[in-house]
Amino acid sequence: MATSYHTRSNSLPSRPHPFSSDFDENLHRLKASESASTSSSSISQRLNGLQDLYDSVDRLLQLPLSQQALAQELQKKNVQKFLDGSLILLDISSTAKDSLLQTKECILELQSILRRRRGGEFEIDEVKKYLSSRKVVKMAIHKALKILKGAECSFSTLDEDLETKAMVSMLKETEAKTITVLNSMLSLISGPKAQSKISSWSVVSKLIQSKIIACEKEEKDVNEFDKVDAALQSFIGLKTIKSDNFFHVQNQLKELESSIQDLEEGIESLYRSLIKNRVSLLNILNN
Repeated sequence: MATSYHTRSNSLPSRPHPFSSDFDENLHRLKASESASTSSSSISQRLNGLQDLYDSVDRLLQLPLSQQALAQELQKKNVQKFLDGSLILLDISSTAKDSLLQTKECILELQSILRRRRGGEFEIDEVKKYLSSRKVVKMAIHKALKILKGAECSFSTLDEDLETKAMVSMLKETEAKTITVLNSMLSLISGPKAQSKISSWSVVSKLIQSKIIACEKEEKDVNEFDKVDAALQSFIGLKTIKSDNFFHVQNQLKELESSIQDLEEGIESLYRSLIKNRVSLLNILNN
């Protein structure tokens, strides 16, 4: 159930503003989506939900009464904390964008090579290059996740009073949901922290079989990043690849490329929303 932020005060409207109701509705939808799968399509949906939430907040920040309340001397400390937090979220969003771009570039290289092959011969060095790139991506994401954990704790120190409780609560909730979605997205991209050693052909066989099962039961829960990582890891040490496995990996790469495209669009939209929100807060602080 959406949290109510409508509090009577001398600065904010005593009756719920339509923009506040819009915020509550968007927050409710975003919370509902959290119970869905952790697949790339689900994360993309949450990113879109975040953009709607930020749009609601920004409309509220444009209201003169909201600006007057947050511009009070006692509230400047809170506004500054939100500004500091926005820098962290922008930095984390940039890490996510860079991780997606780096992974996509390696995918395109592999796809180009695969199109020139017809099974049998395959450049294992290119596979190693992809997996090495993934290690770099995972290291960057691991650092970003640590930063997110620290940022989550910092927002608990925000002060609320009757004058600005509604607005501060909405800003705090939006920041918290952003951290949650970014955490889920980064975890999706990086995959499990540690993978046990896996036998080559057993994994490929399971992946092929799982594709059939997934179509019937769990397609929405499939992590495309993990599937590609596991399939390519299984090729290390091999000199030739059977045609069935060869074409299966091609399909997996296409699926991953499509998923990355959706995630890139979502994170770019969130990035723009974060900047817009930051500008609005800066204007309040400086005016």
